[in-house]
Amino acid sequence: MKRRTLIGLGGAALAAGAIGGWTLTRHGGQPVLLSARDDADGRHYAVGYRLDGSQVFATPVAERCHDVYPHPHLPLAVFVGRRPSRESYLIDSRDGRLLQALASPADRHFYGHGVFHKDGEWFYTTENDTADAGRGVLGVYRLEGRQLLRVGEHSTHGIGPHQLLWMPDGETLVVANGGIRTEADSREMMNLDAMEPSLVLLRRDGSLISKEQLPEQMNSVRHLAVAADGTVVSGQQYEGDPMDRVPLLAIKRPGQPFQHFPLAEAQRQIMNQYTASLAIHDSLRLLAVTAPRGNKVLVWDLDSTQLRQEVHLPDCAGVAAVAEGFVVSSGQGRCRLLDCRGARIAGTPLTLPAGLWDNHLRVV
Repeated sequence: MKRRTLIGLGGAALAAGAIGGWTLTRHGGQPVLLSARDDADGRHYAVGYRLDGSQVFATPVAERCHDVYPHPHLPLAVFVGRRPSRESYLIDSRDGRLLQALASPADRHFYGHGVFHKDGEWFYTTENDTADAGRGVLGVYRLEGRQLLRVGEHSTHGIGPHQLLWMPDGETLVVANGGIRTEADSREMMNLDAMEPSLVLLRRDGSLISKEQLPEQMNSVRHLAVAADGTVVSGQQYEGDPMDRVPLLAIKRPGQPFQHFPLAEAQRQIMNQYTASLAIHDSLRLLAVTAPRGNKVLVWDLDSTQLRQEVHLPDCAGVAAVAEGFVVSSGQGRCRLLDCRGARIAGTPLTLPAGLWDNHLRVV
């Protein structure tokens, strides 16, 4: 599959408070979006923007990043290198100071995603074992001062892991194993005839809780959203025949198996075998998914699985829940605020810079 070449929005806003001597603010009362972004010349940046469009920082980085994850208590965030990057970046989220260029071991590379544990001491990333190409690894890092030190790793019990998130208990990780084997320093897919995508639940010590697979071998499990009640939704990208009719969303509700999310044929066609990002709005009980190939943001009722609305947005990318509904980014156009509180979803353009954002957005 041809990958999108434009960068989308991925970020997070740090909650107000003072912990451990650090003062966390929202820069004039506004959330700050932290994201990876390119400029028109292809140079890479870790950036912070207020929702009114004003820039907090733009820090040059050597390699393109994908997702970004904030520390739960301190004004720190890790911008994770996009597959097959060998660098990620620890940034001071108040002013953009580069505190550390985190290098992967010689026989590992990053897959674009990571998470801090709720206590803030531990950071976990999905990585590729390039000595045993495709073997999924969960890199374990400890925060000491303003440095992340790699102290170990666990197996992800699968091939080509991509996104990982915490379950509501804060101690269990859910991992999307994409099932695609790639070689070192390459994005070439080496095992399309023998893919092994899976959804895995792990304890923090790496012990396996469960591993589940969808019926379609070439339906790569990629991105995730987790609801407060423990419902997990995953978005897939299909690597088989473009004419195959394969559902690209799957759901695992508490106590139930991992299975296809009910998807109408019209929405399946809009996705065109590719989903980008997912977000769940817990209080509104809504699921939002971006489908950049179809230029649509799709919003469903999470409980009834009824489609609420399709919203047109060219090359839509990242999505995250906010009080009103969702913020959505675009690889080409303006970011949007989707107000989902009424009978109809109302979209309002934001004054953030247009285009060139990575396809992940977080607001906390």
